Amino acid sequence: MDCNLQAMDDVCEGTSISFPEQEEKILKWWTEVKAFETQLEKTKHLPEYIFYDGPPFATGLPHYGHILAGTIKDIVTRYQTMTGHHVTRRFGWDCHGLPVEHEIDMKLGIKSREDVIKMGIGNYNEECRSIVTRYVGEWEKVITRTGRWIDFKNDYKTMDLNFMESVWWVFSQLYNKNLVYRGFKVMPYSTGCKTPLSNFEANSNYKEVLDPEIMVAFPIVGDEDGAAFVAWTTTPWTLPSNLALCVNSNFVYVKVKGKSDGKIYIVAESRLSELPVEKGKKGVQNGHVDPTTKGPKAKNSMVAYQVLDKFPGSSLVGKKYVPLFDYFKELSDVAFRVVADDYVTSDSGTGIVHCAPAFGEDDYRVCMENQIINKGENLVMTVDDDGCFTDKITDFSGRYVKEADKDIIQAVKEKGRLVKSGKFTHSYPFCWRSDTPLIYRAVPSWFVAVEKLKSQLLENNEKTKWVPAFVKEKRFHNWLENARDWAISRSRFWGTPLPIWMSEDGVDIQVIGSVEQLETLSGIKVTDLHRHKIDHITIPSPRGPEFGVLHRVEDVFDCWFESGSMPYAYIHYPFENQDFFHKNFPGHFVAEGLDQTRGWFYTLMVLSTALFGKPAFRNLICNGLVLAEDGKKMSKRLKNYPSPMEVIDAYGADALRLYIINSPVVRAEPLHFKKDGVYGVVKDVLLPWYNAYKFLVENANRLEMEGLAPFVPLDRVTLVNSPNVLDQWINSATQSLVHFVRQEMDAYRLYTVVSYLLKFIDNLTNIYVRFNRKRLKGRTGENDCTTALSTLYHVLLTVCKVMAPFTPFFTEVLYHNMRKVAVGSEESIHFCGFPQVEGKGGSRMEESVDRMMKIIDLARNVRERHNKSLKTPLREMIVVHPDAEFLDDIAGKLKEYVLEEVNVKSVVTCNDPLMYACLRAEPDFSVLGKRLGKSMRVVAEAVKAMSQEEILSFEKAGEITIATHSLKPTDIKIVRRFKCPDGLTEEQMDASGDGDVLVILNLCPDDSLLEAGFAREVVSRIQKLRKTSLLKPSDTVEVYFKSLDQDTSVSTQMLKSQEVYIKDAIGSLLLDPSLAPEHAVIIGEETYRNISNCDFQITLSRPTLVFNDNAILELYTGNAKHAGALKVYLLSRDHSKLKSEFRLGNRKIKVDCIETLPDVDVVLGEHVFLTVGDYYSAITNHNP
Repeated sequence: MDCNLQAMDDVCEGTSISFPEQEEKILKWWTEVKAFETQLEKTKHLPEYIFYDGPPFATGLPHYGHILAGTIKDIVTRYQTMTGHHVTRRFGWDCHGLPVEHEIDMKLGIKSREDVIKMGIGNYNEECRSIVTRYVGEWEKVITRTGRWIDFKNDYKTMDLNFMESVWWVFSQLYNKNLVYRGFKVMPYSTGCKTPLSNFEANSNYKEVLDPEIMVAFPIVGDEDGAAFVAWTTTPWTLPSNLALCVNSNFVYVKVKGKSDGKIYIVAESRLSELPVEKGKKGVQNGHVDPTTKGPKAKNSMVAYQVLDKFPGSSLVGKKYVPLFDYFKELSDVAFRVVADDYVTSDSGTGIVHCAPAFGEDDYRVCMENQIINKGENLVMTVDDDGCFTDKITDFSGRYVKEADKDIIQAVKEKGRLVKSGKFTHSYPFCWRSDTPLIYRAVPSWFVAVEKLKSQLLENNEKTKWVPAFVKEKRFHNWLENARDWAISRSRFWGTPLPIWMSEDGVDIQVIGSVEQLETLSGIKVTDLHRHKIDHITIPSPRGPEFGVLHRVEDVFDCWFESGSMPYAYIHYPFENQDFFHKNFPGHFVAEGLDQTRGWFYTLMVLSTALFGKPAFRNLICNGLVLAEDGKKMSKRLKNYPSPMEVIDAYGADALRLYIINSPVVRAEPLHFKKDGVYGVVKDVLLPWYNAYKFLVENANRLEMEGLAPFVPLDRVTLVNSPNVLDQWINSATQSLVHFVRQEMDAYRLYTVVSYLLKFIDNLTNIYVRFNRKRLKGRTGENDCTTALSTLYHVLLTVCKVMAPFTPFFTEVLYHNMRKVAVGSEESIHFCGFPQVEGKGGSRMEESVDRMMKIIDLARNVRERHNKSLKTPLREMIVVHPDAEFLDDIAGKLKEYVLEEVNVKSVVTCNDPLMYACLRAEPDFSVLGKRLGKSMRVVAEAVKAMSQEEILSFEKAGEITIATHSLKPTDIKIVRRFKCPDGLTEEQMDASGDGDVLVILNLCPDDSLLEAGFAREVVSRIQKLRKTSLLKPSDTVEVYFKSLDQDTSVSTQMLKSQEVYIKDAIGSLLLDPSLAPEHAVIIGEETYRNISNCDFQITLSRPTLVFNDNAILELYTGNAKHAGALKVYLLSRDHSKLKSEFRLGNRKIKVDCIETLPDVDVVLGEHVFLTVGDYYSAITNHNP
């Protein structure tokens, strides 16, 4: 702690400050003093706050999504540190999986699995390892530049041995709990590369292709009419593997008879129009039609078919049908029947879907749910790795499936089962590597039995807090409600290998949970768990040597399993940190994007529930997507968004942080990113905040410049007792700010803070600073000035501490300077605690000031309506309100501010709402309409008929009963219409109200107010001239007024009568130009015409010394040369330092430094005057 006090450094104008440059300086300083490391050291004795950082891939550069999530995480963890916690923040990297393999495949031209085997898994994996950290440096640069404090040196990587070992432990625990089994998962499959693809890969190469579409008849077993189900498919090659037909229970189905051929079909009623219309041509079997035929399908179908019956889809469930082929006749007892599921839609096909479980995700699920196939059992595959039919499909064995489509359609036709055929063009996925069409195919996989955990998952979800809540209650809840078993294995190379060793006959299975266990069982030292380091390791069979050895299964983990294991693996649990983990689990906080509800959030919840029966986290913030300004996805190719560093370099990271967290994206809604929005934060938040700080610094430093004691802020206890009403108000408002931000941050509602801060900064600058300028500039006395400056200092310091988590750079800049005048301050604002709520916020004074500002706005509305400039004084304002305490404040403590802002001579209060207004009640139809229904008309009429007294009674009671309905203030609008007093028109007296308060202005002209109006015009011109002369508010000048009228007495007299007001407004007297000495330095001059019918000139000069020539001559006994030398010396001195010396010397200084001149004592006010104003006051008997 630094106890040495010094003056705050001067600061530049708001127009000159570069926020990005200031941030770069702070970044450099943070690095020099090791600010983050120091903060962690200072808080290490405090309770832990556990934050889990989801690991991104380092194979790409950070984008706005990463910056958004990182900003949310940084704000929360900084806040938690300031509120008394130790928050370890370690960055994590997702090192395994498809993105890395994809990069290497592109680099090395790898097209198939065989290419990797040929190259060698070891060589391939080392290539993968070599690029994992390629962009780590760039990530660290960008993330650090955004102001985020996180440990990159002590990061965790999913490819590290310790992390991978913990993943093995997690899996072994699940296996021991009987939550792991081997089954099948239907995935996009590349026959060209002989490998399944992820959805990411499958979606990367679509082409327009022409494919067949056919309708096939499936005769119903035992149907008395000989009817057949009609199913539609675009993949004829899957028909040999058909095991079921699926309908939708909620659809209506019809049994129809063809009028021309007598064939009877069952289809969904809504899809009847898709059945073929017999053309009556010879040789066309089963209604085969030309797919290009056009016409009113529905009408033709209704004519061509007779409806025999209608029934719900649910009535068809269980009906058996005749298989199309007999390749699966061994399953006849359980297969070839109708099942139902909602995935059947009415927007295509016939409302009946053929199911081949090995070739469709929904097909597989539906067949398993209906026990046509069973979970964990081997699924008979009819298509091999090359995409060719196996020997089981005897008629098409060895044929590539897509090429066999034509022959399969012919076979269906020959069986008399083809109802309709045709072709259609659609977008179809191709393998991005081999450029061959993809198929969906069941592949073997290891599963976590999530469905067993469903009730526990739902229960644990209820124990967590999500922001926004609807993501938890709807999206995530529904995802858990419909959770399916999780396929966790991938047939890949670069990943954490599954720790499963199995005998060739599948009898012996050994799941390994640690490196030590593997070393013990195999007798081999293990230093790396990647495939090429352990695939060769075998384990002896527990049944004896004659049963051979166990080999590891080839699969690796899905990288989501690794990231879901992060809470344990990043601290190498359970091999290390057991006490730490058990004391701090579940973690306190996670934050990522909306897409993670089905990703990381889900895997965290599944694994923690399976392992410990708990959720992995307690609090979660879910953000939406950051889109380009046009609402499209941000695209490097389209260049439809500015790069993050471009925005930061232009406006600073703090502005970007505030922009994104003050947007819908923190409520899980999309943000259309606008660069102008970031600039808006600079303009509306940072610059006004900076200007309030600059005003403080300038006026605090002015004290010393004027020879007063250096500024040292008074203590908070003293300031709480300030008698000034605006001090009381801003202190209360500051406590309300602290309370609000604490409340919102404790509830993780980050998005509410910026709008509240915006309003607070606006109030601070436009009410406290603006209304208190005289006090802050010292025009009401030194003590009052110190109180006002101290109040502003503590408010700004508190705001900086409150906002430090949000704007870490800007608050540090301000704090660095402000701490110089504070005893015992921390070196960095980020070492400070978060402000405590002291005293009460939300006081009556806050409400009164809010209402006062409403009064001022309403009065300005009246002025604007009548073209009455604010510079034109008005005689009277009447404020009408029923609250006597508020009226007392307006007529008492707040009166001076109201008079000045509204520019009226008097304020009159009135608590009789009927004296100046007529009241009218109107029902709020938007609120009452739905609630009252048919009673609305009766209630509306009664409300409109309410008398003045009834309305007043209703306002007082807050409730009224009409026609048995209880109505509240939210149900009825009270309209106040101004009632002009008798004998006056609205041109003479008018009003404006907001439903709460009514403001009335007397607009009658009054000659006695002309002088005050002219004085305001002059003051306004002086202030504008100061600005054009580039003066700071704290710069002291002398102001000269020269009338250019023929009759100069008119303006002179008016200004004479307003002398007190002018001196209060500009801080000095208006001077006659004849008083200006020759050595006066002119810094601004302007001539004005026809201002209140007067012409005049305003001149500004630097404060100028005025000498008493006779008195100075006497100092040197009449030696004019010596007297001249003294004047030259005094004029050469810095004016502010000279002023300070006179103050310290009790208005006297000794001049003993002029060579050949005797020492003399120069007395202020006797030999010299510091300003022309002081001289003028002295000669006119004014008090200087």
